[in-house]
Amino acid sequence: MPRIMVIDDDEGIRSTLALLLTREGYDVTAHANAEDALADFERLGADLCLVDIMLPGLSGLEATRRLRRKSDVPILVVSARDDTRDVVAGLEAGADDYVTKPFAAPELLARMKAHLRRRPDQVAPEFRVGPLRVSPAEGVVLDAEGHEVHLTATEFRLLIELARMDGKVLSREDLLERVWHYDYFGDTRLVDVHVRRLRVKIEADPAAPEHLLTVRGLGYKLVF
Repeated sequence: MPRIMVIDDDEGIRSTLALLLTREGYDVTAHANAEDALADFERLGADLCLVDIMLPGLSGLEATRRLRRKSDVPILVVSARDDTRDVVAGLEAGADDYVTKPFAAPELLARMKAHLRRRPDQVAPEFRVGPLRVSPAEGVVLDAEGHEVHLTATEFRLLIELARMDGKVLSREDLLERVWHYDYFGDTRLVDVHVRRLRVKIEADPAAPEHLLTVRGLGYKLVF
């Protein structure tokens, strides 16, 4: 039974989410502040976290950063703020996704299920991107000295899906479907922010990428 952690200071939303997710068969823990949630995560962990941005004390963004430093757990930021800067800030903090309040229960559940099954199929052969060696079977990326380059599960899947295209372009919409398993409710800002994060980890100069390239008006491609 997947364990879901909810961090939201709104008692009504916490109760609603706890009831909804329990009915769906999840083990739910709900917290009104980030401090208690992080302590609970240290003890028991979680399979997925829903984090509100606006929290008393430690902010949801900082909680997301701390969770990401500790774990590869899927993190969905939940907020009433839909400004692009807020969305990007949540994703740059380490979130895998951004859900806007008020949200429809079927959409939220679909997104959660997508993230809970998001690891690649582990069937692609090993390949190289510049000096990096990528092993889908082991789920690791190693640099020229053999040190692991840590990617989140979403970043790893993004890399694998681009590699499978063998230099061909994938649109943002195609990447949403392949990496996030989203169709009609996908937000292409997810793709752009994760591409930027991935470039920081695999490119010698992220500002002048040689491998993960933007094809203006079309999408992205990976050049080996």
